[in-house]
Amino acid sequence: MAENIPEIAQVIKDAKAAFKTEFKQEAVIVVFAPGRVNLIGEHIDYNDGFVMPMALPLVTVIVGKKITGEESTIITTNPDADPPKKTTIEMPNKNALVKTIPPGPPKWSNYVKGVISNFVGETPPAFNALIASTVPTGGGLSSSAALEVATYTFLDALVGPSAVMPTDKALACQKAEHDYANVPCGIMDQFISVLGKKDNALLIDCRNMTSTLIPFTDPNVVVLITNSNVKHELTGSEYTSRRTQCQQAALLLKKLSLRDAKLDDIEYLKSINASQETIKRARHAVTEIQRTQEAAEALKKKDFQKFGDLMVASHNSLRDDFEVSCEELDQLVKLAMEVKGVYGSRMTGGGFGGCTVTLVQKSAVNDAIAHIKKGYSGKPTFYICKPSDGAQIVAK
Repeated sequence: MAENIPEIAQVIKDAKAAFKTEFKQEAVIVVFAPGRVNLIGEHIDYNDGFVMPMALPLVTVIVGKKITGEESTIITTNPDADPPKKTTIEMPNKNALVKTIPPGPPKWSNYVKGVISNFVGETPPAFNALIASTVPTGGGLSSSAALEVATYTFLDALVGPSAVMPTDKALACQKAEHDYANVPCGIMDQFISVLGKKDNALLIDCRNMTSTLIPFTDPNVVVLITNSNVKHELTGSEYTSRRTQCQQAALLLKKLSLRDAKLDDIEYLKSINASQETIKRARHAVTEIQRTQEAAEALKKKDFQKFGDLMVASHNSLRDDFEVSCEELDQLVKLAMEVKGVYGSRMTGGGFGGCTVTLVQKSAVNDAIAHIKKGYSGKPTFYICKPSDGAQIVAK
């Protein structure tokens, strides 16, 4: 009843065949980068806090080869991408002082242009490339970061080995999203797509740009992702307004960010008659940072019930204090929590649609799917996932 997640090898095989059909040549370079699900720590990366995502077996694959000239041709096979599905990009001149490419339609190509413009090191040569993805678009599983990081990894393979740190690659991809998609995202999505590791969640300190692998190997526990199939686009004002509200709260508290705030500071905001909105946003950030640290310790101890309780508390906070949930996500969480063997469930991603993430006993996952499917007002899709590897160059 869950979606069949194609093997990466099969996605690559199909992409190479499509590339040959389109370009009448063999793809030489093959790379992939994963989407992610955030287990806990939502809307916290831009508050300098702690987040705990894991990389998914849902990936974006790019295949292609270097060509002569200064014009690259790129094709996407994503049915949800805006037309045209084939576009050309004038590559930056190696000798030019400014090496940025202006954004422009189609929208999907701006993620590629943004990464090319922010690539660290040698200017990449022109290329032909085909993009294929199993990461659902607009589902809160970071299809955009998967595309950005896959693009960066492809450019890496084009220019050859470099001493650029993985964190700097993630930062370049984040800047691409800021400047070319107009989404002021935090660092989490790009970070986990670059640095994810099989059988591990990743606790990321978004202030210090450091991370800790947290083993997640119990064969009896799985992560169930449920796509509400309510689409969202974070270029809307809601994401930006939440980020601004958090910055305003930190300013009132005379803190660098809400990472430095404590629960006592929420009482202070009340005492100075800060707006209810400001108080609620700050309370979510402060409590979510604490929950994420506690969840990391619980996962280390395989205390899945504690982890699940923290997930539910996280969802309630996102619903009531951060106000980024919606009726469909609330319904999915409620239905999941009615099933025996479910430890916890919460919305994941930016909100206003997208997915929920549920921690569940492997033996109960089919019961959970059946119960949610029966009770949900929409048409959900399900993915059963284990933590997977970050971006890789398969061939170059």
